[in-house]
Amino acid sequence: MSMLGRLYRSEFHVDFVGRRRVWYVVSGVLLTICVLSMIVRGFTLGIEFKGGAVFQFPANGGTVEQVKDVLSDSGVDASDSVVQQLETSKQFRVQTPTLSDEETARVEDALAKRFNVANPDENIAVSTVGSSWGSTITNKAIKGLIVFLILVMIYLSVRFEWKMAVAAMAALVHDLVVTMGIYSLVGFEVTPSTIIAVLTILGFSLYDTVVVFDRVRENTAGMATSSRRTYAEATNDALNETLVRSLNTSLIALIPVASLLFVGAGLLGAGTLKDLALAQFVGIASGTYSSLFFATPLLVDLKRNESDVRALDARVGRARASRAKAARAAETGQTSRSVRSRQGADPAGLDADVDEPDVREPGDAVGVASGMRTASAAAAAGHVGVPSAQRRGPRSKPTQPRRSGGKKRSR
Repeated sequence: MSMLGRLYRSEFHVDFVGRRRVWYVVSGVLLTICVLSMIVRGFTLGIEFKGGAVFQFPANGGTVEQVKDVLSDSGVDASDSVVQQLETSKQFRVQTPTLSDEETARVEDALAKRFNVANPDENIAVSTVGSSWGSTITNKAIKGLIVFLILVMIYLSVRFEWKMAVAAMAALVHDLVVTMGIYSLVGFEVTPSTIIAVLTILGFSLYDTVVVFDRVRENTAGMATSSRRTYAEATNDALNETLVRSLNTSLIALIPVASLLFVGAGLLGAGTLKDLALAQFVGIASGTYSSLFFATPLLVDLKRNESDVRALDARVGRARASRAKAARAAETGQTSRSVRSRQGADPAGLDADVDEPDVREPGDAVGVASGMRTASAAAAAGHVGVPSAQRRGPRSKPTQPRRSGGKKRSR
């Protein structure tokens, strides 16, 4: 929670541009998986794109294997058919290749008999779509996508610059491939709702990228004479400044789409919502990722060889080297002043309070030895350390004759 709090207080700084090689590897691995899935697994095309017949009828306790047996007995290739059991409505949905009117009637009768469906005309829904209609829808969708990308390219080139337009187009293609690759991996049917959802998420991804690029343009304006930060650093700051806004927008958009996907399609069994919701959910998540981790770092790589950007980087490098040199010189001067102040407070030197060893000259050693021998001899005589006056004893005062009291007696 502390990290989320720092993030929403704009105290969390991410080095998007400095770690762009990591993001390139992640995107490369993801795109490789999606492309391989589209080549190997392919897509589960809906009836609108490949044509065919769809039968929907009550299950009445039947199983999927029983439905496939009925199709085989009716002369329909069961391996090329899709049988789905709708749990919520307790019905089967069977999609077969294109059938003639006679084959369609035969399959309908066989299903009604095998699963005891009363009033087949009312309880068995049959719909047929020709393959030409599906191919027409596919061609129109591709043309619409191409026109959309061309218009976006022109707009971004006029509004910003052509390198930003190239980076934005690369992000759009990234989101398109990821969305369709996830569709291939999951195995959901590709329907007209899927195409609508793909066009929707391309617009969402473009909107997010344009917001980031607009902040990049603001941060890099007037940098021709600046020496405070490089182009890559200004771009990375723009990403961090718009990070919270991008995450909030994506989360708000993902919540209702997730409800459509997991609640509407997963719990309620609304198959038409499933096709729309999956493409939108994957596309919004991929669009947020590409605008932050792919499009903007790619823009930095596209512009780093420009003369203005290289001159700016060199100017910033020289300014930082000069400031670092001045800081080192100031630190060295401060250290010298501190040493001189301590020496002024103690003129004898910084080590005056340290006891020096008792070093004597050779002559002093001889004198000390002679004194020690004299002291030893005196100690042997019992007069060590006794003054001469004390050895002679205390000096006695002369005695005077004692006078007697009274007069002197005469003889």
